[in-house]
Amino acid sequence: MNTHANLVILAGGSSSRMKKAASDRSGLSNEEIKQANERNKGLIAMGHEGRPMMDYLLYNSKKAGYQNIYMVIGEQGTLFKEFYGEKDRDNTFHGMRISFATQYVPKDRVKPFGTADALYQAMEQFPELNKTYYSVCNSDNLYSKNALEALRKSTSPNAFIAYDRGSMQFSLERISRFAVTKLDKDGYLLDIIEKPSEDKIECYKDTKGKTRISMNAFKFDGAKIYPYLENCPVHPERNEKELPTALLNMLKDYPQTTIGIPFSEHVPDLTAKEDIVKVNKYLREKHPQLNWE
Repeated sequence: MNTHANLVILAGGSSSRMKKAASDRSGLSNEEIKQANERNKGLIAMGHEGRPMMDYLLYNSKKAGYQNIYMVIGEQGTLFKEFYGEKDRDNTFHGMRISFATQYVPKDRVKPFGTADALYQAMEQFPELNKTYYSVCNSDNLYSKNALEALRKSTSPNAFIAYDRGSMQFSLERISRFAVTKLDKDGYLLDIIEKPSEDKIECYKDTKGKTRISMNAFKFDGAKIYPYLENCPVHPERNEKELPTALLNMLKDYPQTTIGIPFSEHVPDLTAKEDIVKVNKYLREKHPQLNWE
């Protein structure tokens, strides 16, 4: 069995899109706008209890069976430690152990170097991740307990949640920006295609006729993925080292080792200020209270 209890949460990004001016401020309070401009997206207060968005992700993670949480934060991420523990390693939070890896920015850059670099730096700072399996997800998406549990319990050495694009409750314009995945007949990942034209979408549907997208929820064999993170090339347009690039490079050497786990559900996403109202509404309806027991 390849099950595990380790989750890496990527929270070291610069949240640049969140800091842009809102095209529609209706429903947004002055405090929400202030937090959106000053905080990491995962720390914006949400729901009835006014706790960070991260609380809800951690809540679902605990219910999914994760015990060891590794948060990758930026060099200015001290606010995370005010909420989740002052130590670099093994802070206790509702029965979970929370550790912090720092994603340092190279001297010749202003912004962090991307998601592959974030995970690489976490593995350098916590070498135990090189010897085990672990899951990885974003800090600004609220993945369900069932999706996180499916990753943790997957017997494939590597896996990702293959979401049905049609189940996403986003605008068509926003959905069109998501990368589409190509799976073989057994459900293993073959390719990730960025922004395919609608006339080519049919080519990438799975055996059930569904278009599958990735929302950056993965499970990895630490020993296998490590060298591909370390040697991940820089994306020519975005100038970042991206996790899907490292994964696809690994698959060239180890094909049929990353299963797509099919899911049909919405994933609340906190990218821009306009998302705050929608995510807040979702949390107030679906999570009126967090019962950690």
